[in-house]
Amino acid sequence: MKLLIAALLTSAASAFAPPSSSVAYRQSTVLEVPIAKSNTLNYNVASRNNYGPLFMGWGPDPIWSAGAVESNIQACPSGLCVSLKLNVDDGTEFMYPGQYVQVKPSGDTDVNPVFLAIASAPTGTPPKPTPPGKKKAKEEADAAAGPEPSTPEPATWEFLIKKTDNNDWITNIKPGQTVDVSQVMGGGFPIQDNLEGFKYDFPTQNVLLFATGSGIAPIRSAIESKQLNISPAGSGGRSCTLYYGVKTPDDMPYVSKFAQWEELGVQVVPVISQPDLP
Repeated sequence: MKLLIAALLTSAASAFAPPSSSVAYRQSTVLEVPIAKSNTLNYNVASRNNYGPLFMGWGPDPIWSAGAVESNIQACPSGLCVSLKLNVDDGTEFMYPGQYVQVKPSGDTDVNPVFLAIASAPTGTPPKPTPPGKKKAKEEADAAAGPEPSTPEPATWEFLIKKTDNNDWITNIKPGQTVDVSQVMGGGFPIQDNLEGFKYDFPTQNVLLFATGSGIAPIRSAIESKQLNISPAGSGGRSCTLYYGVKTPDDMPYVSKFAQWEELGVQVVPVISQPDLP
């Protein structure tokens, strides 16, 4: 039997430096969160005398709303990361693991926003995957019907943020304070579209997850979303293994969640690069 492996690859999720999150599947198909900085440059299309503008961007302009800090706690023994909970007005836009938001100090236009992957499970419900033969017809019908009206729903989102020299305004923020939060951005990991059905001849049987440092944030979201549709070890269903790398054991967040993830069917393999460091 052939083996189809789906791998979720991430690096530091605290700032989403390009490219930090992607979903890679067999047959060299790679789906990435769109994270290229706004810029315009000249690109040589065919020869030195044939130039044209190439536009790249972060996506739509942010639409800011207020988010209230519920808690901000140390996420690992070394204090390298913090775990931040924000109460937001509308949780329905967050439907896929790997989606992110921009966050900046409330009302402050001088500080650049940070780009944060949402670490908690999605709070919105994604649409069911459309069979390949019917996808175009559905897209045309949806475009003709226009966007469906939605009712804002309160939600609490969690973030894992690595401390840096210039983000102490958010890593040291206190409960009760407010920040400006953008709408949910990025397409996230379209897990069901790629793992279920027969896009790759048969449904995925084995899932491999890889993350380092704060890049575990969107991976945690994927695991706790239950969209991976995995089964506990030995049950005969889809298997899943997470390889999670950090420098020292004290730099590893979410250790207390490993047992819960194992119950969901994820075999957790910690990878420590410098275990002897104090």
